[in-house]
This record gives sequence, C-alpha cells and structure tokens, in this order.
Amino acid sequence: MLKIYSPLITCEALEENLGHEDWVLVDCRFSLQDPDVGFENYKQAHIPGAVYAHLDEDLCGPPLTDKGRHPLPSVEAMISLFGRLGIMKNTQVVVYDDAGEAYASRLWWMLRYMGHSAVALLDGGWNAWQRAGLPIRPGVECNKAVEFKGTPRYDRLVTIDDIAELPILIDSRSPERHRGEIEPIDPKAGHIPGSLNYFYKDNLDDNGLFLSREVLRARIAKMIGDIPAEHVTFYCGSGVTACVNLWAVEYAGLGSARLYVGSWGEWCREPQRPIATG
Repeated sequence: MLKIYSPLITCEALEENLGHEDWVLVDCRFSLQDPDVGFENYKQAHIPGAVYAHLDEDLCGPPLTDKGRHPLPSVEAMISLFGRLGIMKNTQVVVYDDAGEAYASRLWWMLRYMGHSAVALLDGGWNAWQRAGLPIRPGVECNKAVEFKGTPRYDRLVTIDDIAELPILIDSRSPERHRGEIEPIDPKAGHIPGSLNYFYKDNLDDNGLFLSREVLRARIAKMIGDIPAEHVTFYCGSGVTACVNLWAVEYAGLGSARLYVGSWGEWCREPQRPIATG
C-alpha cells in the first residue's frame, strides 16, 4: 500500500519518490513585494516535476466569502485549479515555497478544505532542498489535466459576521503588527479586539525547519486550553500566513482549526469594525 504523507514530508522522502506517477509537486514561491519573482525563480530552477501555482492568480479569486486582499477562490475555481495541476482522489500532493511555507500552506489548506487528505508541506521548503544539494531543473512543467472531485468543508471557514460569536480568535501576524506598532501593508494598524497572538514563524527553527510535533502541541495547547481545535479560528493579514498555524494545529495532532480568510485586510477596511492596539 502506498504510504500517505500528510501533513509533512522531508526532503529525503520526497527525493525517494521523485517521478512517482501518483504524486503531484507544486512550487508556490511568491513575494508580496514583487508578484512576478516567484514564477521567474521557478523557471530558473525548481524541484524536478514541480508545477507552479501563483498566489494572486491561482490561490485567490474574486471576493465571494470575503473582501480581503487575497479572497478565497470559488469552489468551482478550486476544482478547476486542482484538476489542471493533475490532482485526483488518490494523488499524493507535496507543496513548497522559500518563505517558511507561508504561501505553500495556503494551497495545503485549500486542498484540505476541499476534502483532499494526502497533501504535505515540504519541511524546510526550497531552501532546505537546495542546502541538501538535491536535484533541480529549469523551465516550466505541466501535468496532464484530470477531473478533481471534492466537497468544501464549510465548517472550516469563518466570515466576518461570525467573528463576534467565536470562543477564541488568534492573530498569526508578528507581535509588532498585532500590537499596532507597525503596519506595512494595510491602511490601519492594530488587531481585532479580543484576539490572541501566535506568530506563524514561531513554528520554525533557525534553519527554517518545523519544530517537533511535541513542541508545537505544547505551545498551541497552552494558548487554546480546553477549547477544541474545531472551535479555534486563526487570521492574519489576508488569510495566507494563518494557514501555517492551521497546519501546525493539525501536525500537532490537535485536530482541524478554522480560517477567517478575510483577515485583518478585510476587517480594518470596514469603518464600523472596532480596532484594538497594545
């Protein structure tokens, strides 16, 4: 029986399975400062067999569930995207980027949201792959289009009007942004009143590898207490980096938490919404 990797895979394990016909590898490198640089870097060099997914063009869509900076695509758009990437029911998917899996985790979450369980982040991503001196390849690759079948898990999605009723809300941005001391992207600084703070980068060690399951479990459990994971909601600036924390909750064995996709980018643009600092 084929081993399923979820939610994490090492570079060594991926190398052993390069070229496997039932695997799909997706490069999600991206930069908010230069939206074209991720694809340009992919064309120069990527892990052999990897196809590319662009945050703005593939992992976002017109505002439907939210009006944040990176709205969640429609169900139909996600089904079309996953089919174009070559993902079927029994496909093992591996996703990576070069930014602490900040962007790859968005695709990881979208696949989980649509019911696909065999999807894993590459531990350390592109940077770890390069450090290990593993094979790379230039150019652009495509997979044969297939029919993806999936059903959305609406219980894992939170919209702006749900916020007031949540038992716990956790901000995944840096502590400085949460406190409102800086705001490099959105028009207003601060956080949603009552939200706690757990920076998504705190899931990583100094080499960009994920901390152990036991360490993450202890950290997250200390924050959420007795609240079940399915009642815990994460947000960030635009519903992207919060997915790293959603991944960490699942990796820690605590269950599946929820995502407020609109996040701070949506909240702070509505003048009637209260803002907290400090």
